[in-house]
Amino acid sequence: MSDLRTERPSLGLALLPIVLTLGVLGVQLFYYKDFTPHVPLAIGLAITAAIGWLQGHRWQQMEQGVLRIVSIGLQSIAILIVVGMIIGTWIASGTVPYIIHAGLNLLTPQWFLAAGMLLCSLVSVSLGTSWGTTGTVGLALMGIGAGFDIPPYWTAGAVVSGAFFGDKVSPLSDTTNLAPAVTGVGLFDHIRNMMPTTIPSMLIAFAIYLVAGFSLIGGQAVDFSKVEMITTGIEKHFTLSWTVLLPAALVLFLALRKMPAIPSLFAGAIAGALVAMVVQGASVHDVFAYMQDGYKLESGVKEIDSLLNRGGIQSMTWVITLVMIALGFGGALEHTRCLEVIVDAMLKRTRRFGSMQAAATGTAIATNLVAGDPYLSIALPGRMYAPAYRGKGYSTLNLSRALEEGGTLVSPLVPWNAGGAIVITALGLGVAEGNFQNLLYIPLSFACWLSPVIGIFYGYMGWFSPRASAAEKARWHADGEAIQTFEHDEPIGGLKPSPAAA
Repeated sequence: MSDLRTERPSLGLALLPIVLTLGVLGVQLFYYKDFTPHVPLAIGLAITAAIGWLQGHRWQQMEQGVLRIVSIGLQSIAILIVVGMIIGTWIASGTVPYIIHAGLNLLTPQWFLAAGMLLCSLVSVSLGTSWGTTGTVGLALMGIGAGFDIPPYWTAGAVVSGAFFGDKVSPLSDTTNLAPAVTGVGLFDHIRNMMPTTIPSMLIAFAIYLVAGFSLIGGQAVDFSKVEMITTGIEKHFTLSWTVLLPAALVLFLALRKMPAIPSLFAGAIAGALVAMVVQGASVHDVFAYMQDGYKLESGVKEIDSLLNRGGIQSMTWVITLVMIALGFGGALEHTRCLEVIVDAMLKRTRRFGSMQAAATGTAIATNLVAGDPYLSIALPGRMYAPAYRGKGYSTLNLSRALEEGGTLVSPLVPWNAGGAIVITALGLGVAEGNFQNLLYIPLSFACWLSPVIGIFYGYMGWFSPRASAAEKARWHADGEAIQTFEHDEPIGGLKPSPAAA
């Protein structure tokens, strides 16, 4: 429960915990080259609490404020637990291997870039990991592209466009779960609301890669040995038939019926376990192990093992703890009114919804640039801007989409970001060795930067920018969410708690 009688900090003091936290993050990320932001964010929470204590807030009140915001993310944490289970069983059932096998068999020289983007999208959606897709299927595509004499930055651009776009819309992805968690919207509602920017961005990127493919590839002979090695290995260890797609079809059906995310995904995990037992011959104890610790395979093919040895509840502990700490940091900033002061200062220059949408997307991009962490670029702006969207009467679905576009999609385009570092290292672009021309993958990752541009355009035009429904407004009040007050399109009174929070 916030004490609204406590004096608001100055803008400089409100920015201080964020600046100091980013400084600690910078040391962790750039000096120690350790892309684990958990402890720096925990230190940031402590810094915010100390500043709040100096401003007159008491620990018991700040603790309540932190725990209230953390509790908002409990549904997302539950989803991540189920996601870990579903990844393990979908690999064991053959669902994911089937998708990879089918995608690799569709590749042809002229269609290579366009088909490679689609393949990475399919694998990333099915696995929920852009990093894993980049380091496995993406690496295989880099080798194939070299055989086609395609410049590596073109292949890398197609891989990044597909892998990170697939991650953005996958219900198994940690960032796809984090964005709705910090903005208080449903997972499948969030995914559906991203389609107006996702579809045109992917179509434009597909067309560009298709034209480029026919321009860059001649009629020379092509070495498909790596593709054959992966597909043969998958055929050796899995029974592949249409039945292994049943778990994915079930989840898609339940999502289209607008069933709640947790039971829908859990049904998919159970379906994957049943298919693994019936089709692949796994035992009950095996599927329990896959749900807990992930799938394990020793095929002798490094590319297959590194792609398919994943999943399980334990694989999600890294992101679950990060979600909890990041939400706690945001809760401390909100309770001490630091977010209120910062958002007020920014919104004084924001008279239209389009400007607010651009500011939210830009803040996520700036956090990616400064902090080098895609998770913080979603969590921090999400807590900062959600009250303003509520005050304007717009659904926070608009905000969750802006966070994904400025956070998830921009992270691989920043070389010092965790996402960019994964791309440069996993794809062997050799930037550290002086191959700076390979940084051209950044502008060539068309889908990643087209989506935020289209999203901002929609905001200014008022297209695909839903207003909050009566049900959503009722949920704000029931959850005690903070709401920014406005008069004549200018903020006047800061954050206003709902009656439930008073």
